[in-house]
Order: sequence, then structure tokens, then C-alpha cells
Amino acid sequence: MTTDETATAGPGSADSDLRARVADLMPQALTDLAELVAYRSVADPAVEDPEQCRLAAQWVADAFAGLGLADAALVRTPDGTDAVIAHHEGPAGGPRVLLYAHYDVQPASNTQDWATDPFTLTERDGRFYGRGAADCKGSIIAHLTALRALRYDGEYPVSLTVVIEGSEEQGTGGLEQYVQAHPEEFAADVILIQDTGNVTVGQPTLTVSLRGVVDVIVRVEAVAGELHSGAFGGAAPDALAALIAILATLRDADGNTTVRGLASDGVWDGVPYPEDAFRAEAGILPGGRRLGSGTVADQVWSRPALTVIGLDAPAVVGSVAAIQPRAAARLNLRVPPGVDPDEAERLLRAHLADVAPWGVQVTTESGGNGRPYRADTNTSTFAALHEALGDSFGKPTVTSGQGGSIPLTAALAAAQPDASIVMLGLADPASLMHAPNESVHPGEIEHTALGVAMFLRRLGLAGAGEAHPRATGDLDPTG
Repeated sequence: MTTDETATAGPGSADSDLRARVADLMPQALTDLAELVAYRSVADPAVEDPEQCRLAAQWVADAFAGLGLADAALVRTPDGTDAVIAHHEGPAGGPRVLLYAHYDVQPASNTQDWATDPFTLTERDGRFYGRGAADCKGSIIAHLTALRALRYDGEYPVSLTVVIEGSEEQGTGGLEQYVQAHPEEFAADVILIQDTGNVTVGQPTLTVSLRGVVDVIVRVEAVAGELHSGAFGGAAPDALAALIAILATLRDADGNTTVRGLASDGVWDGVPYPEDAFRAEAGILPGGRRLGSGTVADQVWSRPALTVIGLDAPAVVGSVAAIQPRAAARLNLRVPPGVDPDEAERLLRAHLADVAPWGVQVTTESGGNGRPYRADTNTSTFAALHEALGDSFGKPTVTSGQGGSIPLTAALAAAQPDASIVMLGLADPASLMHAPNESVHPGEIEHTALGVAMFLRRLGLAGAGEAHPRATGDLDPTG
């Protein structure tokens, strides 16, 4: 039995009971989200106590074990973090679905910019605020809610594998390496990567493209120690000025990324990203230009983008009149599908060394890479989830790209090449992922959980050979 043969069932009368169940489960979902958000699960011991990650992982394992996934356990990955992996055997001969999310979060830096405590889930104007609420602890809660709704029937309609990662935000590749070493543990007919989002609140969206990621740290050394800017300025090389000159070569006057040898002329051939919507969602100030020579969709989904995400340099407050002997920056390069991130890293590091001025010493180091991914939308599985989400939200599902990266997606695709992989999630533009005041709309949790529950039930019924009234073949997956 192939995935395409089992994924074409449409909705039946039983969907109404799922809708009522999910609605009844929402108070528990929000209580659970508050408990999970309270863990400061940043997978960086320099930022938060690693015990917080262990406690969050154990909470997740216990929650899925409580739903009958009896082997839910913490699995140590090569980067030293714990993934939660659980299995459930459904009806014999039926399909297996892998559900993915991650419990680790970005640091809640700039706490002065948060309106409320980042690790206390807080309701305000109909949204729930807290680090990880949308990215991606809310998706864990949506998985739990979908399974709770299905469990009323006494048996899950499909076999399940649940994979909850513990270091996705750090990009250290622990789970990817584990997948490569143990591909058999991730066998599945369908893989739902729940770590993206909807183009706007209430608009179901399936993500079909992810950029890969390359992190590189560049360090510049110019002189043996700090020098008086009056006595030596104008003749002595300045490491900070040299770093600024190096970084300036990474974009052209229009803002296009200009790493030597890396193509930056990709064109997005799917649904557009409206210019006015992007400006509003990005919060571009009056008079500010949108970067790049392509369309918004070209720039954020089909072309590389270089961002300076960290800088080692003296702070303005307390700075002295001195030439800096050394400076450093952390660079984040996003690359579109079709670009090998390892080759992109090689090109970036070579570029940084080649453009260094004044004979300063430049060293670079890798901070970890993740591969890009493009989904296959020409499958019955894609069409069936497309339909189920539309039924749940009450409007047709659309497709979108995403400029961000989910490195595990490509690793799972390599380990399970016959699986149908589909990407979805809870974030919307107002969620402010990775920024202060991250939030989730509770309707996104409810409708995504319902859509996934509908999809799993229909998939199970189709696998059991039960026809549905609307099982008339594949839908147009383009939205």
C-alpha cells in the first residue's frame, strides 16, 4: 500500500464530533501551553541552565506517554541535547505518520522590550504571549490536542511516531545526526513537520519551500593591543573598521546578497508575497526601502540572504578613544533550495578572507549548517491535508514558501525518501517569532489540531479501505 493509495479520503459525518472534542479540549491545551512555556528551554548552557531543557523534554515525554505512546523517552543526540521519541502501533497494515515539533526556544533577550515575562504565558487582546508560544511549543500542544480528540474513539486510526527536537533553534544538528545514524527509527509513510505557520490568522497554509542555513563566525585581528586613537589613528590598522569594510561587501547598493560565486537571481514561481503586506508585517519605517532587486517572494524564498546577527565590539556606553585590536561577527546566511549549504559556507569563508583590507588577520569558523528543502505537492497526502485544514478553518488552504530553515526536514527526506513530507504550523506574521513579545492566536492551535485530527482519521479510514463520499481523487494543491 502506497501513501497515495491511502490518502484520498474526504470528510465524513464524524468530523463534527472531532470539532466539538477539540473545542472542549482547548482549556486544557492552554493550561498545558502555560506549563511548557514556563520552562526556559534554550539549548545553550551559556544562556540558560541545561536542566530547564531536560525538564521540558521530560514534560513532553510524560504528556505523550499519558496518551498511550508508552515508549515515549528522552533520546540523547550527538550535540548533547535530548529529543523525545515515541511510537504507537495502530491498525495492522495501516499507514504510519510521524509528527514533528521542537521544545527548545530562542533566548528571550532584550527583556526590557517584552511587555510581560517571556516565560509566563499571558493573554492580551485575544493572543497568548510567551517565548515558544508559536515557535514551537504551541505545535506540541496542537499535536497533543489532536491525539486527545482522536483517542475518544479508543484507538488511533494510524500508527504514530512522535519526534520532538531539543536543539532546533541552535542549529547544532544533533537530531539530524541521530536520524542519519538511526534512519529505521523514523520510518513513516507521512511526515508532518509542524514548525512553520499561516500567512495570516485563520488562513490555513502549507509551506512548500524552506531555505537552508549557514552560520559562520568571522574574527579580525589587526594590532597587538588597544592603541590611543589620537597617537596612532590614521596609520595603525583598525580591526573594527576592517570588519565593517568586510561586512559591507556582502550586500550591494540594492541590498542583494553578494557572496562571490553564490547566485542571487532566483525567481519564486508560486503564489506572490504582496509588497504592502510585507512592509506592514516587517514593520518597515516610513521612507525605508524594501531590499533587493527581485519581488518580495524572490528575496525571501528563492534567493540567499546574509544577516549579521552578532557583533563583538565595544558598547557605546563606556567606550574609550582607542583603536580596536580585534573584532568579530556572527553571520547567518540563508540559502534557497538547490544550493548546497556546505558549498555556500565554503564560498562565504573564502569571500571573507579575500576581501579583508590592510593585511589584517582573518579567521572563520563554522557555526553549523542546515539544508534547504522543497516539498513534493503532487501527492494525495498533500491534497488530503490541504483539504482537511481547509475544512477545519472554513476556507481553502493556500501554499507558501518560508525563508527560515528546518534542517531536520532535509535529513528526514534523505532517511525516508518514500515518505510524503508536508509542512505546517501555528505562527502568523503577528507571532513575532524569535523577537520580543512572541505570541500565538489560540484559534491557530484549535483549527490546526482539528485539521490534523481530521487528516489522521481520514487517512486511517482510507487505509482500512472505507470510502468517503468526497473521495474523488487529488485536489489541486496550489490553493
